[in-house]
Amino acid sequence: MSDFELYYWPVPFRGQFIRAILAYGGQSWDEHDADDIEEIMALDAAQQPVAFMGPPVLIDRKRDFAISQMPAIALYLGERLGLLPDTAEGRALSAKIVNDANDVIDELTLDGGREMWTSDKWDAFVPRLEAWIRIFEATGVRNGLKAGSGFMLGTEKPGIADIVTSILFTTMADRFPAIKGVIVRTSPVIWGLAERMQATPALSSLNRKSFEDYGDSYCGGQIEKSLRKVAG
Repeated sequence: MSDFELYYWPVPFRGQFIRAILAYGGQSWDEHDADDIEEIMALDAAQQPVAFMGPPVLIDRKRDFAISQMPAIALYLGERLGLLPDTAEGRALSAKIVNDANDVIDELTLDGGREMWTSDKWDAFVPRLEAWIRIFEATGVRNGLKAGSGFMLGTEKPGIADIVTSILFTTMADRFPAIKGVIVRTSPVIWGLAERMQATPALSSLNRKSFEDYGDSYCGGQIEKSLRKVAG
Protein backbone atom coordinates (compact mmCIF):
# COMPACT_ATOMS: atom_id res chain seq x y z
CA MET A 1 0.00 0.00 0.00
CA SER A 2 1.22 3.50 -0.83
CA ASP A 3 2.24 5.94 1.91
CA PHE A 4 -0.12 8.73 0.82
CA GLU A 5 -3.23 9.53 -1.19
CA LEU A 6 -3.38 12.71 -3.24
CA TYR A 7 -6.50 14.36 -4.58
CA TYR A 8 -5.60 16.77 -7.37
CA TRP A 9 -6.68 17.39 -10.94
CA PRO A 10 -4.71 15.74 -13.77
CA VAL A 11 -2.56 18.81 -14.46
CA PRO A 12 0.69 20.02 -12.83
CA PHE A 13 -0.14 23.48 -11.39
CA ARG A 14 -0.71 23.51 -7.60
CA GLY A 15 -0.51 19.75 -7.20
CA GLN A 16 2.96 19.56 -8.73
CA PHE A 17 4.53 21.04 -5.62
CA ILE A 18 3.08 18.20 -3.55
CA ARG A 19 4.08 15.53 -6.05
CA ALA A 20 7.62 16.90 -6.11
CA ILE A 21 7.99 16.91 -2.32
CA LEU A 22 6.68 13.36 -2.11
CA ALA A 23 8.98 12.22 -4.91
CA TYR A 24 12.03 13.95 -3.48
CA GLY A 25 11.25 12.49 -0.06
CA GLY A 26 11.14 8.97 -1.49
CA GLN A 27 7.45 8.47 -0.76
CA SER A 28 4.85 6.50 -2.68
CA TRP A 29 1.37 7.84 -3.33
CA ASP A 30 -1.86 7.08 -5.14
CA GLU A 31 -3.68 9.79 -7.09
CA HIS A 32 -7.45 9.96 -7.34
CA ASP A 33 -9.16 10.79 -10.61
CA ALA A 34 -11.51 13.68 -11.32
CA ASP A 35 -14.60 11.63 -10.43
CA ASP A 36 -13.19 10.87 -6.98
CA ILE A 37 -12.32 14.51 -6.45
CA GLU A 38 -15.78 15.70 -7.41
CA GLU A 39 -17.29 13.06 -5.14
CA ILE A 40 -15.48 14.21 -1.99
CA MET A 41 -15.97 17.88 -2.91
CA ALA A 42 -19.73 17.24 -2.98
CA LEU A 43 -19.72 15.78 0.54
CA ASP A 44 -20.82 17.77 3.54
CA ALA A 45 -17.78 19.29 5.25
CA ALA A 46 -18.29 17.04 8.27
CA GLN A 47 -18.01 13.97 6.03
CA GLN A 48 -14.87 15.01 4.13
CA PRO A 49 -11.49 13.58 5.18
CA VAL A 50 -10.58 17.19 6.00
CA ALA A 51 -13.05 20.03 5.60
CA PHE A 52 -12.03 21.74 2.35
CA MET A 53 -13.29 23.70 -0.65
CA GLY A 54 -11.00 22.45 -3.42
CA PRO A 55 -7.92 20.27 -3.99
CA PRO A 56 -5.16 19.50 -3.31
CA VAL A 57 -5.97 17.19 -0.42
CA LEU A 58 -3.36 14.83 1.01
CA ILE A 59 -4.06 11.81 3.18
CA ASP A 60 -1.19 10.35 5.21
CA ARG A 61 -2.18 6.71 5.49
CA LYS A 62 0.38 5.79 8.13
CA ARG A 63 -0.80 8.53 10.47
CA ASP A 64 -4.46 8.56 9.45
CA PHE A 65 -4.22 12.31 8.86
CA ALA A 66 -5.68 14.47 6.10
CA ILE A 67 -4.78 18.05 5.19
CA SER A 68 -5.73 20.50 2.42
CA GLN A 69 -4.29 23.77 1.04
CA MET A 70 -1.00 23.54 -0.86
CA PRO A 71 1.14 25.57 1.58
CA ALA A 72 -0.16 23.62 4.58
CA ILE A 73 0.50 20.30 2.82
CA ALA A 74 4.00 21.38 1.79
CA LEU A 75 4.94 22.39 5.32
CA TYR A 76 3.40 19.25 6.81
CA LEU A 77 5.45 17.11 4.45
CA GLY A 78 8.51 19.19 5.25
CA GLU A 79 8.12 18.30 8.93
CA ARG A 80 7.15 14.72 8.19
CA LEU A 81 10.04 14.02 5.82
CA GLY A 82 12.77 16.07 7.46
CA LEU A 83 12.94 18.67 4.69
CA LEU A 84 12.75 21.81 6.84
CA PRO A 85 15.61 23.68 8.55
CA ASP A 86 16.22 23.15 12.24
CA THR A 87 15.81 26.81 13.22
CA ALA A 88 12.61 28.76 13.72
CA GLU A 89 13.93 31.38 11.31
CA GLY A 90 14.58 28.80 8.62
CA ARG A 91 11.14 27.29 9.03
CA ALA A 92 9.53 30.70 8.82
CA LEU A 93 11.44 31.50 5.62
CA SER A 94 10.42 28.13 4.19
CA ALA A 95 6.79 29.00 4.85
CA LYS A 96 7.29 32.40 3.23
CA ILE A 97 8.76 30.86 0.08
CA VAL A 98 5.92 28.35 -0.22
CA ASN A 99 3.35 31.11 0.16
CA ASP A 100 5.20 33.33 -2.31
CA ALA A 101 5.08 30.49 -4.84
CA ASN A 102 1.36 30.11 -4.24
CA ASP A 103 0.90 33.85 -4.83
CA VAL A 104 2.88 33.71 -8.08
CA ILE A 105 0.74 30.99 -9.62
CA ASP A 106 -2.41 32.78 -8.49
CA GLU A 107 -1.23 35.90 -10.28
CA LEU A 108 -0.15 33.91 -13.33
CA THR A 109 -3.69 32.54 -13.68
CA LEU A 110 -5.39 35.83 -12.80
CA ASP A 111 -6.83 34.42 -9.58
CA GLY A 112 -7.86 31.12 -11.10
CA GLY A 113 -9.30 32.56 -14.28
CA ARG A 114 -11.45 35.41 -12.97
CA GLU A 115 -10.27 37.20 -16.11
CA MET A 116 -8.51 36.08 -19.28
CA TRP A 117 -5.12 37.22 -20.50
CA THR A 118 -4.75 39.77 -23.29
CA SER A 119 -1.52 41.05 -24.81
CA ASP A 120 -1.86 44.34 -22.94
CA LYS A 121 -2.45 42.62 -19.61
CA TRP A 122 0.53 40.34 -20.18
CA ASP A 123 2.85 43.20 -21.11
CA ALA A 124 1.83 44.98 -17.93
CA PHE A 125 2.39 41.83 -15.87
CA VAL A 126 5.91 40.96 -17.06
CA PRO A 127 7.62 43.58 -14.83
CA ARG A 128 5.70 42.18 -11.86
CA LEU A 129 6.81 38.65 -12.73
CA GLU A 130 10.40 39.92 -12.92
CA ALA A 131 9.94 41.48 -9.46
CA TRP A 132 8.75 38.14 -8.09
CA ILE A 133 11.79 36.38 -9.53
CA ARG A 134 14.09 38.96 -7.94
CA ILE A 135 12.37 38.38 -4.58
CA PHE A 136 13.26 34.69 -4.76
CA GLU A 137 16.79 35.56 -5.87
CA ALA A 138 17.33 38.05 -3.06
CA THR A 139 16.25 35.48 -0.48
CA GLY A 140 18.67 32.91 -1.84
CA VAL A 141 21.62 35.24 -2.40
CA ARG A 142 21.40 36.46 1.20
CA ASN A 143 22.03 32.85 2.17
CA GLY A 144 24.93 32.23 -0.21
CA LEU A 145 23.01 30.90 -3.21
CA LYS A 146 24.82 30.99 -6.55
CA ALA A 147 23.80 29.67 -9.95
CA GLY A 148 26.05 26.64 -9.59
CA SER A 149 26.08 26.07 -5.84
CA GLY A 150 24.22 26.54 -2.59
CA PHE A 151 20.57 26.44 -1.62
CA MET A 152 17.82 28.94 -0.89
CA LEU A 153 18.28 29.05 2.88
CA GLY A 154 21.99 28.29 3.15
CA THR A 155 21.38 24.70 4.22
CA GLU A 156 23.83 21.89 3.44
CA LYS A 157 21.21 19.96 1.49
CA PRO A 158 18.02 20.91 -0.38
CA GLY A 159 14.76 21.37 1.47
CA ILE A 160 11.19 22.47 0.91
CA ALA A 161 12.32 25.97 -0.14
CA ASP A 162 14.50 24.58 -2.92
CA ILE A 163 11.99 22.00 -4.16
CA VAL A 164 9.17 24.56 -4.29
CA THR A 165 11.32 27.23 -5.97
CA SER A 166 12.47 24.77 -8.62
CA ILE A 167 8.99 23.43 -9.32
CA LEU A 168 7.49 26.92 -9.49
CA PHE A 169 9.84 28.13 -12.20
CA THR A 170 10.61 24.99 -14.20
CA THR A 171 6.97 23.94 -14.50
CA MET A 172 6.14 27.34 -16.00
CA ALA A 173 9.27 27.51 -18.13
CA ASP A 174 8.84 24.03 -19.61
CA ARG A 175 5.39 24.93 -20.89
CA PHE A 176 5.64 28.62 -21.78
CA PRO A 177 8.71 29.71 -23.76
CA ALA A 178 8.13 33.41 -23.11
CA ILE A 179 8.11 32.80 -19.36
CA LYS A 180 11.32 30.79 -19.55
CA GLY A 181 12.93 33.74 -21.28
CA VAL A 182 11.84 36.08 -18.50
CA ILE A 183 13.18 33.77 -15.78
CA VAL A 184 16.55 33.10 -17.42
CA ARG A 185 17.07 36.76 -18.28
CA THR A 186 16.02 38.06 -14.86
CA SER A 187 17.89 35.62 -12.64
CA PRO A 188 20.51 33.15 -13.83
CA VAL A 189 20.95 32.37 -10.13
CA ILE A 190 17.37 31.13 -9.64
CA TRP A 191 17.39 29.37 -13.00
CA GLY A 192 20.65 27.66 -12.03
CA LEU A 193 19.15 26.37 -8.79
CA ALA A 194 16.01 25.26 -10.59
CA GLU A 195 18.00 23.28 -13.14
CA ARG A 196 20.22 21.71 -10.47
CA MET A 197 17.18 20.55 -8.53
CA GLN A 198 15.50 19.21 -11.66
CA ALA A 199 18.63 17.18 -12.41
CA THR A 200 18.15 15.12 -9.24
CA PRO A 201 16.87 11.62 -10.06
CA ALA A 202 13.57 12.00 -8.17
CA LEU A 203 12.56 15.30 -9.77
CA SER A 204 13.86 14.35 -13.21
CA SER A 205 11.76 11.18 -13.12
CA LEU A 206 8.70 13.11 -11.92
CA ASN A 207 9.13 15.63 -14.75
CA ARG A 208 9.22 12.89 -17.37
CA LYS A 209 6.16 11.19 -15.88
CA SER A 210 4.26 14.48 -15.73
CA PHE A 211 4.73 15.05 -19.44
CA GLU A 212 3.68 11.47 -20.12
CA ASP A 213 0.56 11.83 -17.97
CA TYR A 214 -0.49 15.42 -18.67
CA GLY A 215 1.27 16.41 -21.88
CA ASP A 216 1.94 20.15 -22.08
CA SER A 217 -0.96 21.02 -19.77
CA TYR A 218 -0.29 23.51 -16.99
CA CYS A 219 -3.47 24.62 -15.23
CA GLY A 220 -6.16 23.68 -17.75
CA GLY A 221 -9.31 25.44 -18.87
CA GLN A 222 -9.86 28.74 -20.62
CA ILE A 223 -7.25 30.53 -18.49
CA GLU A 224 -4.51 28.26 -19.84
CA LYS A 225 -5.71 28.86 -23.40
CA SER A 226 -5.49 32.60 -22.90
CA LEU A 227 -2.07 32.28 -21.21
CA ARG A 228 -0.75 30.29 -24.16
CA LYS A 229 -1.79 33.06 -26.53
CA VAL A 230 0.45 35.56 -24.76
CA ALA A 231 3.27 33.37 -23.36
CA GLY A 232 3.19 30.13 -25.35
